[in-house]
Amino acid sequence: MESGEATTSGGSAEAVSTLSYQPVVPETSHPSLEEVHRSVPVPEASAGFWRKWKAFTGPALLVSVGYMDPGNWATDLAAGAQFKYGLLWVVALSSFMAIFLQIASARLGVVTGKDLAQACRDYYPRWTRWPNWLACETAIAACDMAEVLGSAVAIKLLFGIPLIGAVVITAFDVMLLLLLQHLGIRKVEAFIFVLVATIGGCYFVEIFVLPATRPSFLEMGTAMVSPTLAKQGMLAIAIGIIGATVMPHNLYLHSALVQTRRFQTDESSIRSAIRFNSLDAAVALSIAFLVNAGILVLAANTFFGKQSVTLPGGQVIKFGTDWIQEAYLTLAPLMGATIASTLFAVALLASGQSSTVTGTLAGQIVMEGFMHWRIRPWVRRIITRLLAIIPAVIVIGIRGDQAVNDLLVLSQIILGMQLPFAMIPLMHFTSSKSRMGKFANPAWLLVIGWTSTALITGLDVYLLWEQFSGK
Repeated sequence: MESGEATTSGGSAEAVSTLSYQPVVPETSHPSLEEVHRSVPVPEASAGFWRKWKAFTGPALLVSVGYMDPGNWATDLAAGAQFKYGLLWVVALSSFMAIFLQIASARLGVVTGKDLAQACRDYYPRWTRWPNWLACETAIAACDMAEVLGSAVAIKLLFGIPLIGAVVITAFDVMLLLLLQHLGIRKVEAFIFVLVATIGGCYFVEIFVLPATRPSFLEMGTAMVSPTLAKQGMLAIAIGIIGATVMPHNLYLHSALVQTRRFQTDESSIRSAIRFNSLDAAVALSIAFLVNAGILVLAANTFFGKQSVTLPGGQVIKFGTDWIQEAYLTLAPLMGATIASTLFAVALLASGQSSTVTGTLAGQIVMEGFMHWRIRPWVRRIITRLLAIIPAVIVIGIRGDQAVNDLLVLSQIILGMQLPFAMIPLMHFTSSKSRMGKFANPAWLLVIGWTSTALITGLDVYLLWEQFSGK
């Protein structure tokens, strides 16, 4: 739906029919991601399921990479290494909650023709624009720092480049994103699909092909149906997993990406768009769950019960300080296959690169949505990347490579602080009949969405208190 389509008195007959069930809302100056807005055609109503499904598939895939970014890896690795399959149920629970929040985000974009940033600007008091925008930008910069660090660590591990040099190299991915955006949103989605398939393929080989890490499905199933947090340290890692799962910028991003589809604005077409975008979210985030579960299972089968590993050269690697680099260094000797470490690093690089593409799109959305500022994509990309690279280079230069884990933790803290400011408005808008008309959240989505929002917000507040109190 085009922005302002339902608010212009002289619009088409189609827009007039929309007014019969959709509330009049303030008109935004331009649509989200204008260069790709309504650029993907959708088949007619009589088309078959698979043709429609193919047309709508894509936005949730872009969103899903935020759920398997380098910020998630450390918590998943720690969970598997320390408690084997004991926290697999937490990964499943956090993914389940994320699915319904993303469904609500897609619903907002489809029904109102606004992304979450535009809705906040139009529906909340004027004074909230600056603090909301600055908070979003801070969270996006923090998330980008996690992607930078993940990609840089992977480059260092694969090619032996010093970490600071690898961080600087990540700045050049701006050219890749600009090329993809110029080619259209479908090319961006295809690129992300390849990277997600790379991540999934690497973990499939690690877990199911290499004999040393084949999991016990019976043990995994038992852990899933008998959740517990009884062991010491379980609660802290469980909170970390949930806190690292839902990314605030994804809620802004999804509500904009669904508007790249050129669906009609009659009631039947709106319902169809909601249905297929909900299905898209469920499938894409289920894939993200499998990836996160794969990381945990790999750590469980490789590191559980071990405190350290002695490498062939005599170097002793103690576990628990920086799981990402420790995993790379020890996977090959522990699994008896050199390719194990290479696959791990390739998957990490794919994770960082895919997440940084979607983070940049989210930055464009919040800047234009909250402030109505429009700058060239390459300028936006460079600013965002510099905000991530400069602090990373300074901290790594002062403290060395061991600062990576601390920076990842810091990025998750910042994201946790911003998350309620995205989730609560999202649920507020999509639950409102005055904003959504007959497409306001049904009872089941109200209950699950608000419960998830309250639980995630509470756990994030607890995690923040724990981090700042030093407990």
